[in-house]
Amino acid sequence: MSQKENFIQAINDGYNFEGKSIVLGGAMLDGECQTDTLVKIPLGTLNRHGLIAGATGSGKTKTLQILAEQLSENGVPVLLMDIKGDLSGIAAPSPGHPKIDERHTKIGIPFKASTSPVEFLTLSDEPGARLRATVTEFGPVLFSKILELSDTQSGIVSVVFKYCDDNAIPLVDLKDFKKTLEYMTGEGKEECESLYGRMSTASTGTIIRKIIEIEQQGADRFFGEVSFEVEDLIRVDEEGKGMVSVVRLTDLQDRPKLFSTFMLQMMAEIYATFPEQGDADKPKLAIFIDEAHLVFNEASDALLDQIEAIVKLIRSKGVGLFFITQNPTDVPDAVLGQLGLKIQHALRAFTAKDRKAIKLAAQNYPLTDYYDTAELLTTLGIGEAIVTALSEKGIPTPLAHTLLRAPQSRMDVLTDGEIQHLISQSEIIKKYNIEVDRESAYEILGEKIELAKEEEHQAEIKKQQEKAAKSTSRKSSKAEKSAVEKAMDNTAVRQVGRTVARELTRGLLGALGVKTTRRRRRRSLW
Repeated sequence: MSQKENFIQAINDGYNFEGKSIVLGGAMLDGECQTDTLVKIPLGTLNRHGLIAGATGSGKTKTLQILAEQLSENGVPVLLMDIKGDLSGIAAPSPGHPKIDERHTKIGIPFKASTSPVEFLTLSDEPGARLRATVTEFGPVLFSKILELSDTQSGIVSVVFKYCDDNAIPLVDLKDFKKTLEYMTGEGKEECESLYGRMSTASTGTIIRKIIEIEQQGADRFFGEVSFEVEDLIRVDEEGKGMVSVVRLTDLQDRPKLFSTFMLQMMAEIYATFPEQGDADKPKLAIFIDEAHLVFNEASDALLDQIEAIVKLIRSKGVGLFFITQNPTDVPDAVLGQLGLKIQHALRAFTAKDRKAIKLAAQNYPLTDYYDTAELLTTLGIGEAIVTALSEKGIPTPLAHTLLRAPQSRMDVLTDGEIQHLISQSEIIKKYNIEVDRESAYEILGEKIELAKEEEHQAEIKKQQEKAAKSTSRKSSKAEKSAVEKAMDNTAVRQVGRTVARELTRGLLGALGVKTTRRRRRRSLW
């Protein structure tokens, strides 16, 4: 057989699956699409995670859109992290185009315009259902990792959670946590030290500063109620299509810590909530993380460890994670090694460093007799990619230069009016877009602090009053005594005093002398 015939045979054998699959496009050889030689992905292996990589403008977002809408059409709910704001078009049908028809003719499949049911979610001021979680739901370990705390500081966080658990005090938002820490190191210090031991003021100060840091990135709006229930991510519509939940993150590109916080909490909540599923005919949920380098570049070592652990474990819950980034090297090796599907768009070789990165990227793909992978990576056209997936037996499929199918939905963003119309029809927005500020640690401990301050204030007033009364009594006594003393110490006063005393004495003695003489005279007369 010729090389072309061998190639077609290899692709047809490698991408022939028993269960349901989705068509990604048609295989290409020597720059030509081989009609009816389809590159497919088994639905049952899409919980093995995946990567979509490529330079800016190479078509990554459209590939993401293709996968999301095909999954939705097969009843798989999808969660999209829309960093650039260009995924909302998945809610509207494609207007079609002659070039789209031409592309699909080459591939050998008909083009059909369609839409997916969409729910808009938001972490900030973007329109959509609000995503929130309580501090308690994070737990002390994850909360400490988000704050990038040391072991000692993490121990203090655990004590704060323990105190709130022991006293049935709700720990809802960041101000609750800060108020609890304030109470435990202030008015409640003696009580807490007797129960949990001493807490270093230097460590508590560091924790407060770390909390302020994530508050400045908007995390104070994420922590709170009503908490988002991850079960709302796995809904299907009346036609059996999986709901596509689009998280609008266009205003969070400069706040990667908030993005990382949300993503990690969401995956942790899914892992804790979803039951074990194992291998099934299709995933329960597919999560697409666009601009994944924002997560990995800004993540601490502790955060990366947590992400790697979740990537390894969450597969058993029937959840597939797909990272979209410019270069495969943006994703840590420990995560990259867990990805079953790899879709690589064109890479650009402008510098020696770029060429080295391309050679490294080429080594991540299976060996092939039909392509020079490193060279092919620099010559791929827009809407083309090299693809390898996992077969139903977990074996990597042959590397295929693929002409990708066109999205069935609109390859453009919705207008504000169209977005508002969809939001007005949302089933969950009324559930989550309400502000709830129930009595929690901030109010409960705030009252304790105020009561303690009031008691302390009253005790201080009483003490000052008693002190003032004693002082007044002493001053009065001292003032009287000192007046006499000062008078007696004065020379003129002493002289006057002597004169007065002498005259009084004389007067008295004189009076006594006159009386004595008179008595004597009376006696002599007798």
